[in-house]
Amino acid sequence: MPVPSTVAQAFEAHRDSAAVGPRYVVVISEPDPVAPRVAREWGTPPATGTHVEGAPLRDLGEGRLVLRRAGWHIHDEGLDRHLPATLREARPTLIFPSIHRSEQNVACLTTHPLGNLGPTADFGGRPRTVVPTDSRAMASVLRRLSELGAVEGLGATFESTHHGPELGVPAFFVEIGYGTAPEAPTSAVRILSRAIREFEPDPGDKVAMGVGGGHYAPHFTELTLRRRWAFGHILSRHSLDAVDAPTAREAYRATLPAEGILYARAADAEHAALQGLAPRLRDAEAESRPSGSGKGEASGDARSSGT
Repeated sequence: MPVPSTVAQAFEAHRDSAAVGPRYVVVISEPDPVAPRVAREWGTPPATGTHVEGAPLRDLGEGRLVLRRAGWHIHDEGLDRHLPATLREARPTLIFPSIHRSEQNVACLTTHPLGNLGPTADFGGRPRTVVPTDSRAMASVLRRLSELGAVEGLGATFESTHHGPELGVPAFFVEIGYGTAPEAPTSAVRILSRAIREFEPDPGDKVAMGVGGGHYAPHFTELTLRRRWAFGHILSRHSLDAVDAPTAREAYRATLPAEGILYARAADAEHAALQGLAPRLRDAEAESRPSGSGKGEASGDARSSGT
């Protein structure tokens, strides 16, 4: 179902008020081969005294909480409904550190929004249903991954919208792809742990839904690293084969904070599902970022189905 305007209003009110509580909950999926290792980098943060289904919420500092979950993250449907009432009202963004898998075994650092744009839901969530985003937080995480990853020779990239779980609050994944290696390099785990603790959204970023290009969204990645763009939902050219107009509209409305902007690659702008959705802007209609900003991306075929 489309995200109501009240969701966008609640999101804006939350971000404008420092008194509403923690801004982020980092969700550690125990079966995931990356997430528990990321959490170990933080030691044992102090407990807050509140629990979610028996697991303590711990305070990582800087408005970040940590929550361990026994099951797989992609199937943790409706996790937000299990949070304590006061935390639910604050509408924190959920952040899921994870392994990245792809058909090409791409070694990279990635971040991406959640949802299924087409008629299937093979990896959690529901068909033709997307999750609210936190576009500026994702952009900030991407930049921090890029800066830290450059030292280790690891590129950082967006991925387009894909897979669950279905949630009612903003959420995104932050991932390590390590190809055919038996486990993620310790250096990459430390990069993820630092990026999650250190990122801070830039309120000057211009928020938009991105449309077109490959699964790894190299153009939107480069724009975010070089300019003050923050992309929320990203509909790859391949996904446009399956997306319908109501789902495109839902993804547009779930790109938060809502600014009424669509960025579509020229070759994809005339797709029927996009007609009348929103005005388009150009690359240069967001300010350049300071020189020396981190750069890095991973290329990938538009048909890739990374997770």
